[in-house]
Amino acid sequence: MATKHSADQNSKWNAGDIGDQRGRTAVVTGANSGLGIATVDALARAGAHVVLAVRDPERGEAAARTVNGSVEVRRLDLADLASVREFAASWRGELDLLINNAGVMNIPEAGTKDGFEMQFGTNHLGHFALTNLLLPHLTDRVVTVSSGVHKMPGTRIHFENLNLTGEYSPVAAYNQSKLANLLFTLELQSRLAAAGSSVRALAAHPGWAATSLQGRDASVLRRTLMAVGNRFIAQDNRAGALPTLYAATQDLPGASYVGPDGLGEMRGGPALVGRSAAASDPVSAVRLWAASEELTGVTFPRLESEQSQSQSQSRTPQTVSV
Repeated sequence: MATKHSADQNSKWNAGDIGDQRGRTAVVTGANSGLGIATVDALARAGAHVVLAVRDPERGEAAARTVNGSVEVRRLDLADLASVREFAASWRGELDLLINNAGVMNIPEAGTKDGFEMQFGTNHLGHFALTNLLLPHLTDRVVTVSSGVHKMPGTRIHFENLNLTGEYSPVAAYNQSKLANLLFTLELQSRLAAAGSSVRALAAHPGWAATSLQGRDASVLRRTLMAVGNRFIAQDNRAGALPTLYAATQDLPGASYVGPDGLGEMRGGPALVGRSAAASDPVSAVRLWAASEELTGVTFPRLESEQSQSQSQSRTPQTVSV
């Protein structure tokens, strides 16, 4: 029987190479299973204090008990902007690292508490709001987990209908949200640089990692195929978390994108990887940012000078429909 590839089996760089994280504080969203708990465990073992930001605190506490290190659990529902605001408002002191890991994938059509399509609302808008609200506390970097599916043919941001109302497809919605993660990272880094901030925005993707995420797919056929792939092709969650950990701890330029270095970027050791042309478009990135501010009511914090504020405002495009 084939086994899943682990971090120790196929990586030159592994979690043991993270370096000393003592004195650092990290927040990991979606941290009670899969890539999230693997990320928490690695950072905590390296000495960081890690906050598990989870929708279900009871499950979060159960996950936290499996970690060897300094951790705590706080409630965060990314599908509810009131919960996002409450989480951010309760934060005190500095925050070194924010890892936007949580996500839903290929689910049946559903809406967030604020009326957004669930995948776009959770995977992108929730993290957009959380990041901007926490930015005044951040000292080092933001890492947002995207996916290689952003390169799938036809993937785009549906600016004319972000909620995909009347044309919903689980796959199209997921792919849009993952493209949005990369455009968000691109524009966030641009704004941080314009503000003269030392905080960096980076992105990562896990390749094909065997987690519970695929088990919620709206299609029985896709669930079956993914279950087979999880067993015979996928990396385990520890290996899948390595690109995120690499982006979170290594000295990389802002807007870097990290993924596995193996065939098709499905597995392997962490390395800098390429994005699609759509994910590299600064005009789309600015337009998505403006739409996200309009939808969430959350804006980039006042970290910048008056001159850079004026430059940023001059780049704001037209609004969009949802």
